[in-house]
Amino acid sequence: MVVVLILIFALVGLAAASFVVLPLFRGGRDKAVAWLAVASGLSVMVVGLGVYAGLGQPKLALSTLTGPSQTDYPSLIAALARRMPDRPGDLQGWTLLGRGYLTLGNMGQAEKAFARAIDVAKAQDGRAPPELLSAYGQALSEASGGVTKEAEAAFREAAEEDPNDLISRYFIGLAQKERGDKDGALKTWQAVLAAAPPDAQWRQGLVNEMASLTAESGGGAPNPMAMVAQLASRLDANPNDLNGWMMLIRAYKVLGQADKAKEALTKARSVFANQADAQTALTQEAKEIALD
Repeated sequence: MVVVLILIFALVGLAAASFVVLPLFRGGRDKAVAWLAVASGLSVMVVGLGVYAGLGQPKLALSTLTGPSQTDYPSLIAALARRMPDRPGDLQGWTLLGRGYLTLGNMGQAEKAFARAIDVAKAQDGRAPPELLSAYGQALSEASGGVTKEAEAAFREAAEEDPNDLISRYFIGLAQKERGDKDGALKTWQAVLAAAPPDAQWRQGLVNEMASLTAESGGGAPNPMAMVAQLASRLDANPNDLNGWMMLIRAYKVLGQADKAKEALTKARSVFANQADAQTALTQEAKEIALD
């Protein structure tokens, strides 16, 4: 029975992700936003389901949801909403309710549910999970059609909690762009791009958005060579970044600089000489781009 509950909310979570992504594509928003939204939405769903199954009362939630059809999402969310006032301290319940409202397109209620979840998290642990803060920021942004001051504050808090939260850092850059700070937005997005996994599907979308912003500022498109040089300099100063090395290796190969790619591969192998997993990843990267 618990498995049934998990499957129900998995479907709701996937529907929520599709709800966020499709309007972005239809509205002409950049694909970078869409892929980042998918990643964030699914991460919150996975964390929420895992903790709720372990610490919450999934059987109680299941008994609440067995009235309506398991594919009748509005009724499922309505049933959960009726239960939540009796469970004010249920962190994962409020989080799932927020995701459910996203599925229905009810951004106002999604904001409220996420806000309750954040209040509960801070009351219980003194902090809110960065993925929850990020989801709240996205709900606020979708509701207003832009990154509000409150949304930006949520994204900044999330990024402070987790510097690897690329979606929050992306939206911080978007907030900077919207208020006219184009240089700040480009700087923020350059850092996001440098930290992004080499195979991230939204990388090119972000590059395109940066190029567009640079053109609006009266400059040229971002200089790939300069960006690669910046990454190489960062790795010289802070070499313990496996993803950064793999991105640098691939970037050199794409730019036709195979010798520099091999040199970067050698340096990376030296940095991670005692880490078997890192060595395997580097070997696989070199094989994929036909470097070895």
